[in-house]
Amino acid sequence: MKFSIPNIFVRLEGLVVLAVATTLYFWLQGSTTAYFILLLLPDVGMLGYIKNKSIGALIYNVSHSYILPILFLMLALMWNITVLIPYLLIWFAHIGMDRMIGYGLKYSTGFFHTHMHKI
Repeated sequence: MKFSIPNIFVRLEGLVVLAVATTLYFWLQGSTTAYFILLLLPDVGMLGYIKNKSIGALIYNVSHSYILPILFLMLALMWNITVLIPYLLIWFAHIGMDRMIGYGLKYSTGFFHTHMHKI
């Protein structure tokens, strides 16, 4: 696999998001067990591929985009629902981890076709 400058930046961005989200999670005294169990929860979105590639890519991308966790974090802060914040941090950490290791958002042509490169 050839690393391009944008690819390196996306991976570094993922590393920073993973590190910051994980640090904040444990700073808020989150459970280590919950962290490691829930860290892989967004990957349940891959089950959409059982139906077909388009549905799989859509569900995967919704669960692996920063859009929903940012919106939920904003609502949690606005409505003072602080109990959600540790779980949202785990979600951010998962997305960051995926970007760091090279998993990007999926195209409907197949699971291995991502916005970063072909896996």
